[in-house]
Amino acid sequence: MTDPIVIDARGHRCPTPSLRLMKALRGATPPARFVLLATDPMARIDVPYLMSQTGGRVTQVEDVDGVIRLTVEIAAPAAPTD
Repeated sequence: MTDPIVIDARGHRCPTPSLRLMKALRGATPPARFVLLATDPMARIDVPYLMSQTGGRVTQVEDVDGVIRLTVEIAAPAAPTD
């Protein structure tokens, strides 16, 4: 997997951080990893919900100096089995 794509949504309120992440997810080719930087505490709730709806997963949540750093991944599609 390549370096993560960083989405900076610091200073924006809900739902902007999730919307920015969703836009990045749509343009990505799996497998991919993203880091969302947010200051709105709702991102801790919204992002895991978004990932559960899109088939991705949250792999790490950090809070450093008031900035929430959420690392998420989308996996490559499973190979078809016959």
